[in-house]
Amino acid sequence: MPTIDTIEVADPPEAWRAAGFDVDDDATCRVGGVRIRLVGRERGRRILSWALRDATVTSPDLDGLPTAASTARPCEPARHPNGVLQIDHVVLVTPDPARTTAMLCAAGFEPRRTRHTDQYGPPFLQVFFRAGEVIVEVIGPEEPSGDGPAAFFGLAYTVADLDATAALLRDALGTPKAAVQPGRRIATLRHKALGLSVPTAFLSPGPDALGREQGPAR
Repeated sequence: MPTIDTIEVADPPEAWRAAGFDVDDDATCRVGGVRIRLVGRERGRRILSWALRDATVTSPDLDGLPTAASTARPCEPARHPNGVLQIDHVVLVTPDPARTTAMLCAAGFEPRRTRHTDQYGPPFLQVFFRAGEVIVEVIGPEEPSGDGPAAFFGLAYTVADLDATAALLRDALGTPKAAVQPGRRIATLRHKALGLSVPTAFLSPGPDALGREQGPAR
C-alpha cells in the first residue's frame, strides 16, 4: 500500500503556527507520520507536491500531481496546540475521476469506496483510497468535464477535541457541525484570514470514510 511521506506546501511557517500547528525550525510540520514542508510563498500557493512510499512512481507527474518516490521512514508526530492528531484525508480534484482513479491504481493505490453525492449542489463522485493512516479522496463530476489535470485541493485533520480546537482558534474557525461520517463533527478553518493558502478542516474523532476509527487511541 502506498503511504504519504511528505506534502510540500507554499505557505510560510508563521501562518501555520497562527493556526495552532507546531512547526519545526526547518519549516516542517509533523502531523501523524506525515511531514508537511512549508516552503514559503515564493514557490506559489497551496499544495505543490507529495512524496510517496511503496508506490510505482514512473513519472514526476501523476495525472497532473507532482509526485516523487520516497524511502524515508514515517516521522515522529509532533504535539500541536490545536489538538491535531493526524491527517484524516487529502482531497484531490479532477475533471475525470475515472482517469485519475486509473492513474492512482497504476501507482499502487486501490479504490476502497465510491460515493455519489449532491450535498454541495450538482452531483459529483468521491473515490476513496487508503494511504496508511491517511485517506486520499478524489472528487470530480459523474461524467468527465474535460481533459485537464488532477490537482491537490485541501487537507482535513482529526483533532483530539474539536471544542478545544474551536476555543483556541475562536473566530478563525467556522461553527462545528455534523460531518458526513456518522458520529463525527467538522469545522472549516478560515484559512485565508490566517495567511494559509490550503483549504483546511478539522474533524472530531470517530470512524473515517472507510470505517476505521480515528482519534486519540492512535
